[in-house]
Amino acid sequence: MKAQKMREWTSEELNAKAREFSDQLFRLKFQLMNGQTETLSKIRVLRKDIARVKTLLRAAELEKEQSKTGGRAN
Repeated sequence: MKAQKMREWTSEELNAKAREFSDQLFRLKFQLMNGQTETLSKIRVLRKDIARVKTLLRAAELEKEQSKTGGRAN
């Protein structure tokens, strides 16, 4: 999924997607361990999507902190 599309989501939506992606990743890893699937590419995509979501959440958190301090760098 593209980060540009993710930027349009709210923090609540990002948190929900992070949980959803993590659940999907868990299920795929479990299937891989049991030999039911060989979808390594899907696992890689999910890991990258989780990282994108977490990055956007952290950026929003930093932006919020910066607006509280009046934009001063520490």
